[in-house]
Amino acid sequence: MTARIERIKACLNGKRQPAEHPSVPITPAQLAQAAKDAVAAGAEAVHMHPRGPDGLESLRYADVAAAVAAVRAACPGTPIGVTTGLWAVGTGAAAARSRQEQVAAWADFDHRERPDFASLNLSEEGWPDLAATLAAANIGVEAGIWSVADAERIAEYKPPGGWLRVMVELSGVSADEAANRADQILDRLRATAQGADVLLHGEQDSCWPLIAHSGRLGLPTRIGLEDVTTGPEGQPVSGNAELVRLAIGIWASAAGA
Repeated sequence: MTARIERIKACLNGKRQPAEHPSVPITPAQLAQAAKDAVAAGAEAVHMHPRGPDGLESLRYADVAAAVAAVRAACPGTPIGVTTGLWAVGTGAAAARSRQEQVAAWADFDHRERPDFASLNLSEEGWPDLAATLAAANIGVEAGIWSVADAERIAEYKPPGGWLRVMVELSGVSADEAANRADQILDRLRATAQGADVLLHGEQDSCWPLIAHSGRLGLPTRIGLEDVTTGPEGQPVSGNAELVRLAIGIWASAAGA
């Protein structure tokens, strides 16, 4: 299976709870249905944040295995990715050690439970060790780049097998600033990312402008309830599948397709 993305990856839930949008998927069954619908709408891969029985994000073996197995059964042949966000465990050095231990256990997943890729953020403590652990578990590694400083950090370490993908992720940036800020990071990455595939996306106000900018640049992007809960005009949406359909239209129009 190739995990390469040409246009759109669906990000199904992130940190969000159903109070923020009624279609936010939490349980493995909900994640499986959301993924199936997003793929039918045109998503080429899915990214999700597995949850524990309490509905909160989890990196624990059983919770990740259940989520991935459910989505794989619903979407055979679709690349599946998960988060390794430190916030799912806590903060600081102790949390980084705990995360490392939890992710190391993923090496024991069978083929149904093992994600094809996992994202890690270069702004978080312990990312080089985590990248090596994911690579050793035969899980592709996505680098989350939030700033020019992160783009410079990527030159410090290359995981065995290299980076599957580099994600330029902009949060807390206005719609007007989004493209310029993205270009600053992309310019730096050209000198540091060692030829890895690049995906560009934003969150909230920067989400839709960066989907169009991705299309203009010919870069893949992502969309889903993790990043935004409304359409490009602020209109209500039914869920991840509708967001995917809207994003594909905007990306293709900007790309001149």
